[in-house]
Amino acid sequence: MRKTLSIILSCFIISGAFLMPGDTVNAKEDQQIIEQKSNINKDFLPNACDYSGQSSPVLHAGSAKDAHMRQKPLKMIDNKINKAIKEKVMPGAVVLIARSGIIVKERAYGYALKYKDADFSPLKNPIKMTKNTIFDLASISKLFTTVAALQLYEQGKFQLNDPVVNYLPGFAKNGKEKVTIKQLMTHTSGFPSRMKTSLFKIKGSHQDKLQYVLKYPLKNQPGSTYTYSDLNMMTLEALIEKLSGERLDEFVKKHVTAPLGMKDTMYNPGLFLKARIAATEYQPWTDRGLVWGQVHDEKAWALGGTAGHAGIFSTASDLAKFSQMLLNGGCYKGKRILKPSTVQLMETNQLSKFQNHPHGLGVELGQEWYMDALTAPNTMGHTGFTGTSVVISPKNNTIVILLTNRVHPTRHTPSINNIRRTIARLTADAIY
Repeated sequence: MRKTLSIILSCFIISGAFLMPGDTVNAKEDQQIIEQKSNINKDFLPNACDYSGQSSPVLHAGSAKDAHMRQKPLKMIDNKINKAIKEKVMPGAVVLIARSGIIVKERAYGYALKYKDADFSPLKNPIKMTKNTIFDLASISKLFTTVAALQLYEQGKFQLNDPVVNYLPGFAKNGKEKVTIKQLMTHTSGFPSRMKTSLFKIKGSHQDKLQYVLKYPLKNQPGSTYTYSDLNMMTLEALIEKLSGERLDEFVKKHVTAPLGMKDTMYNPGLFLKARIAATEYQPWTDRGLVWGQVHDEKAWALGGTAGHAGIFSTASDLAKFSQMLLNGGCYKGKRILKPSTVQLMETNQLSKFQNHPHGLGVELGQEWYMDALTAPNTMGHTGFTGTSVVISPKNNTIVILLTNRVHPTRHTPSINNIRRTIARLTADAIY
């Protein structure tokens, strides 16, 4: 009798009948799916983006229950965002959270335009934030530049360890002969974090200013240090344009955003979109006044609004499509953007010798300071100075997007990192 009861109990436990809410049965199922995917050599399968029945979800609205998530932690995000707005961390925000292709939260808060100067003087007719508000993504633009470059890599236009000078001879100035393309993507080229002279003060055309960047000297020996620098992605922009024969904005639209159906993603948005765009900073030092509808970053502005390090404008829903493409192994809605093996390079740490700076190709990895409880070795993400961030968790098949206008009307506001971490943590708490 005891033996029979033991067998019955074992069967119940294995089936999950005795698991309480919050136990790991769903996590185990997720892990099994990941392991099944990893056993498929996807580069040799058709480009239909459906390697298995579950590898290429398309984003759609659904309930937390549908995504095996709890509603309560997701609801708590509202109070956290509203509290940050009240404390003037930012005037407004849009949050989008998706798991397994199911959008479980997409909500707007506060104002897209609220002040007319750096003294927080209120406007008579402020503009409320909506889910369709377009944001200046700032440094999240680097992900688009990297994907564009990796498309050329897949075409055999270059190898990652090729010296940049093989394709941009003028780059050899000031001892940069050994800098590789991979070092540009991982911020290990040796470039300083910033230039001594602001680029908007350099006279000349777009190409004149880009040549100024290409000739700029290194601070460290290539490969010796990790130093986050916009100069890397500006150089990558020049490489893309040289190898493709297209301007960066043209290339990104043709080969990345248009195939993904990202209709509200662009460089240099037209004036007809201004009412939909979140305002940024009041900048008397650039003689632009309140920056609204133009790129905030001064270097990107000096380059005409299109730059490798900044310049992309987008909505939360469009950025979610880009993020889901990466979770899907490089495809979305039947459109292949990258090969799965290339996406794997992006989510693999390329800087093992720099333990405090895990970095894939063009993306940050495992950054607890804004990924919080979603942090894992292959969790991809990036932040933007204007108050934007994206976290892409392959382990949890989850996307967390926070878009704010925290530099409106001035960059001298409280740090936004606390709210970034809080939203990531509550998202993780919601996952069974």
